[in-house]
Amino acid sequence: MVDLHLTELPGRLVRDDVAAEAVRRARAVAADDGEVFDLTGTGLAVVSGSGAVLAYALGTRLLTALSRPYEVAGAVLRSRPSIGLTELGSGQPEDLFRQADLARRRAAQLGRDRVEWYDAYLEEQLVRRLDLERELPGAVARGELDLVYQPVLSLADRAPVGTEALLRWRNPVLGTVFPTELLPVAEDLDIVGELGTWVLDRACRQLADWTVGGRRMWMAVNVTTRELTSPDFVPRTAAVLEAYGVGPDQLVVEVAEPKVAAELPTVVARLAGLRSMGIRTALDDFRAEHASLAQLRRLPIDLLKVGPEVATAGADPHRPLLDVVVTVAERLGLEVVAEELESAHQVEGAHRAGCRYGQGFELARPATAERVEAYFEEFPSTSR
Repeated sequence: MVDLHLTELPGRLVRDDVAAEAVRRARAVAADDGEVFDLTGTGLAVVSGSGAVLAYALGTRLLTALSRPYEVAGAVLRSRPSIGLTELGSGQPEDLFRQADLARRRAAQLGRDRVEWYDAYLEEQLVRRLDLERELPGAVARGELDLVYQPVLSLADRAPVGTEALLRWRNPVLGTVFPTELLPVAEDLDIVGELGTWVLDRACRQLADWTVGGRRMWMAVNVTTRELTSPDFVPRTAAVLEAYGVGPDQLVVEVAEPKVAAELPTVVARLAGLRSMGIRTALDDFRAEHASLAQLRRLPIDLLKVGPEVATAGADPHRPLLDVVVTVAERLGLEVVAEELESAHQVEGAHRAGCRYGQGFELARPATAERVEAYFEEFPSTSR
């Protein structure tokens, strides 16, 4: 199964001309190796009696041929094909087309310009994905989103200094869905902003409740680069803080380090805008690679969050990589938060390396607001 996916949006007559040219190219490539069918409006299908290896080779040749620019009606159009393959076997024709189409969908999800084979696990993944795409729109309106909170502790005395708000989607059909699974779907559906707005509002409202009585702590909220780079992000954040009477220094906006490079200038501008208001900023998932260290100087951040892969890595066994990261952070005026600490050994190593703060299952697990508040009661003098 082949889908062209034109990068431009031509009119219908032009699309028809492109489709006709694609069929001509496919038939020229397939020649005696297979029969090409024009599935009007949905792509092409090629049926071949060749074995799996030859079928894949045919798929790659089709990919090359269909990727070439199309000169139609005086315009040059480009496409990014995705091709799905399945073995003929003894299945019914409708089942084979469905399997090939699922493989094509997988190729499209992985970025197009590729060939993918069907398998049962792939079908399970794609059906799950389609379920997520069907159910996620409207989740906010249905009241299915929830936040849990993971305390951030001072490693010196194990007292809580803040929390990180973690999104959960509680769907009656799909169960609990975590951000790693739901956010890519939300980005494809272009509803990341809607989810992010809900998270920020709910987190700030909860923070306002917790600070009644003088308790001082921060609330960290994760944002995607798409959210952060939207033109209204900074003023919208300011409006939420004002609505709940939360001090700007009590909010920490986190953005994941692997995602910032593509839009670095805009990310820098937005982070600077947040800091100018007194909001603290954090770089999450710091990888400590050469490029990461180089761009660290450009990012206006206050906190650097590193995981166990940094804490346990390093070419010099006498000076773990975490020690180097902490040294660099200190020179830049940053505080380091060691996250995903799941053993006493990791906690001790992070503290010894100079990390001021830590979070992870060994210190405190994510929990509902009520349970976290009860945990805070053990530290009546909690302060920032």
